[in-house]
Amino acid sequence: MIYHFKKTLRNRSGFTLIELIVVVVIIGLLAGLVLPQFIRQEEKAKLKATRAQIELFATALDTFRLDVGRYPTTEEGLQALRQKPGGIERWDGPYLKKDLPVDPWNKPYVYQSPGDHGPYDIISYGADGVPGGDGDNRDITSWEQ
Repeated sequence: MIYHFKKTLRNRSGFTLIELIVVVVIIGLLAGLVLPQFIRQEEKAKLKATRAQIELFATALDTFRLDVGRYPTTEEGLQALRQKPGGIERWDGPYLKKDLPVDPWNKPYVYQSPGDHGPYDIISYGADGVPGGDGDNRDITSWEQ
């Protein structure tokens, strides 16, 4: 009877500490492979959203130019697409349906007209908010669309 009791204890199902450690290591390895891919997808989505917003600005700016005869000045900024600047007769806006969006990193877009790369430049400085950078900190511009 004692022998039968010991045999029953040995046949009991359960996980050993080694088995649990192996499972935790496997989960850690899988997370290490999946998490970077997820982060890259989020970064790509922000870049695409920024490019789409800059393209929306470009369309609105072109419509503004057709109505007024010029692009908004740097001083008037992108706000001229929502509110009529002083001294403009043929403004037929607003040229954007909603308020001016900020970039996906909650920073305002930089607008300059005349631009260094065309009649206007629109820039998002990325996650760090300063010129230059790589990855998430990369600048997204209207002339590189």
